Amino acid sequence: MDELPDIADSTGRLADNVAFFARTLRKAGMAVGPAATLTAIEAVKAAGFSSREDLFWTLHAVFVNRREDEAVFTEAFRVFWRSRELVEKMIAMFSSKTPRESPPAKPRPGETRVNDALAEGARREPRQVDKPTLEIDARMTVSRDEVLRRKDFAQMTAAELARARQAIARLELPDDRVATRRFRAVPSGGRIDQRRMLRASLRTGGDLILPKFRSQRREHPPLVVLADISGSMSAYSRIFLHFLHAVTARRRRVHTFLFGTRLTNVTRELAHRDPDAALDRCAEAVADWSGGTRIGAAIEAFNRRWSRRVLSGGAVVLLITDGLERDDTLVLEREMDRLHRSCRRLVWLNPLLRFEGFAARAKGVRAMLPHVDEFRPVHSLEAMADLCTALDGRTTPARTDPRRWLADDAADRAA
Repeated sequence: MDELPDIADSTGRLADNVAFFARTLRKAGMAVGPAATLTAIEAVKAAGFSSREDLFWTLHAVFVNRREDEAVFTEAFRVFWRSRELVEKMIAMFSSKTPRESPPAKPRPGETRVNDALAEGARREPRQVDKPTLEIDARMTVSRDEVLRRKDFAQMTAAELARARQAIARLELPDDRVATRRFRAVPSGGRIDQRRMLRASLRTGGDLILPKFRSQRREHPPLVVLADISGSMSAYSRIFLHFLHAVTARRRRVHTFLFGTRLTNVTRELAHRDPDAALDRCAEAVADWSGGTRIGAAIEAFNRRWSRRVLSGGAVVLLITDGLERDDTLVLEREMDRLHRSCRRLVWLNPLLRFEGFAARAKGVRAMLPHVDEFRPVHSLEAMADLCTALDGRTTPARTDPRRWLADDAADRAA
């Protein structure tokens, strides 16, 4: 591409393509309006481009305003402006060498949403034709909701993600209240409340003493969430925040911390009633979204600054990360042990468990597993529903026991 065609020229198609590309981004779930589209056209006209990379970063500077939109924009640009890939495929067709057969690649995060957004304009509503009614026995089939419950969040379309957010808002939390040291007044039963009895008798000069009762107050234990928002977790970060927003709206003592290369407290941001506004505030508060990972340093900062404030009262800690630590694992192991001793239960939620062949081979994973009580997946609605059911701590399936993964890793090493 030697020269940039005149965008203002009526015969040029580049401006139309930029407008169509902006429409695709909007249908894929990004906040792209008409003003951004005009700005992108002017930016391309002013900056020019001599390669796909120049065009990519010019449009990226205009359209990408949130870190969580990075994956969607990258995939949309690859699919929409893929003339180079088409040329390469045509050259391969005329090549004398037989292409090597390979299994189809797994869809990348955001690819399904982009493909649906591109194909939406080509769909046509079918004509209403009277057809005979057929009664089908669907008792042994799988419903659409059942498929959605088990589908990976990274492979969902924009419409499926919207339905998933609605399903997350309807998740039921268990009644995991525990007895505290404080008491509350009750009309009958429980213990005799002598202080209230004497105070009430003063109204009659001590002539009438009526029994008063009290019982132990039961409250939900504090729930502390440490969520990884690094680049390897970017496909799940936003849907995790929707889950945490739903939990915050129903529980009184929920503390949420996000970490990548640093630790950020977003408890106040998630307290907003509107989920989209709460997530936007979280994105503004976090400076290291979709960056690197320093799990040990983040947990160390939490233990030093926040553990005494939020881990009182038998708190339950949810640690959401893939365990891919880049720093020294000695710090990670020491801080995980300290965190485990400071809370009532430590549950590790790892989206890598969606793979059937997952094994505890990474150094960070092996350093963290001995210090957790449960090891669970969190990549689908079904996994989140199982987590909500297990928050009461009454049932602990054998498949969530971290010792199982350590034993499997030891067996693999011995073999």
